[in-house]
Amino acid sequence: MPELNPVEAAWAHPKRSLANLAKRTVDQPARIVKTRLKRMQYRPALLAGFIAKTGLIQLP
Repeated sequence: MPELNPVEAAWAHPKRSLANLAKRTVDQPARIVKTRLKRMQYRPALLAGFIAKTGLIQLP
């Protein structure tokens, strides 16, 4: 059964790349996540894929 919440996939995408990073300060992870989310913002096909993965709508 597909995940029906596209937000879960959207958060999982940047979290995968954070697992192996060494953090030196508390602010560093927040800065990295902000940068990764900003990059996703400029990739509409990636975001549309998260929605399409739910199977709730058909993309043209």
